[in-house]
Amino acid sequence: EQVTRFKQEGGQSDELTMTAPSLDAVVIVVLNAPQTESVLFGEQGLAAHLKPGAVVVACATVTPDFARDMSQRCQALGLHYIDAPMSGGAVKAAQGQLSVMASGSQEAFDAAAPVMDAIAENVFKMGDEAGMGSAMKSVNQLLAGIHIASMGEALAFGMKQGIDPDVIVNVITQSAGNSWMFENRAPHVVSGDYTPHSAVDIWLKDLGIVMDISKQERFSAPLTAAALQQFVAASGMGHGGEDDAAVTKVYARNSNIKLPGEA
Repeated sequence: EQVTRFKQEGGQSDELTMTAPSLDAVVIVVLNAPQTESVLFGEQGLAAHLKPGAVVVACATVTPDFARDMSQRCQALGLHYIDAPMSGGAVKAAQGQLSVMASGSQEAFDAAAPVMDAIAENVFKMGDEAGMGSAMKSVNQLLAGIHIASMGEALAFGMKQGIDPDVIVNVITQSAGNSWMFENRAPHVVSGDYTPHSAVDIWLKDLGIVMDISKQERFSAPLTAAALQQFVAASGMGHGGEDDAAVTKVYARNSNIKLPGEA
């Protein structure tokens, strides 16, 4: 279905290794570091087929060290590389209004300018070497993950006291305790709809990256650690593929309350 839609929007469905030599830019939007590496340097990796001077825009959330390694391997083939993790989700992506935290050489930015203009509302230039974009994304994910976990905790906390979840959302979104994640995710819980716009298991990866960096840098991140454990618990309960708002189910189970839509 996605390929059909892509072709209807003007895309081509040729084999990538056949098309690669004609491409000026490749945007890689996948789940994680292994997938990114596979696309570029796997058995049918694109890097070996791209023409010198082409730019690779890598958007997965990865560690800074991984981004630096990919950049060096691409540069060895005469390719430009931008470490370009993104924020905004599916809605912003569809509107071409993502925020991109990007780092790379000025030559790479120049080569990628038409792509960046098309996909992003904000391009934050984080430096002239790969790694800093991913470092900035880890800061964003630290906050986002904690905010989603705290959304679940707050909703369940209020419901345990007998407050209707609709009322909680209405009041908090107009009060100082609001956050973008609360405003975006809490309605998923209220409607009982856990269709995955961003899945629980993504946070095992992303907050895991934050914790890996924290360990490497000898930085204590107790709030991140606590939030990560709630997502681990949600995944262990079988909710890993559900929308990340399903972290609320951990709090609901532990406090013996029923969420909307539950029998």
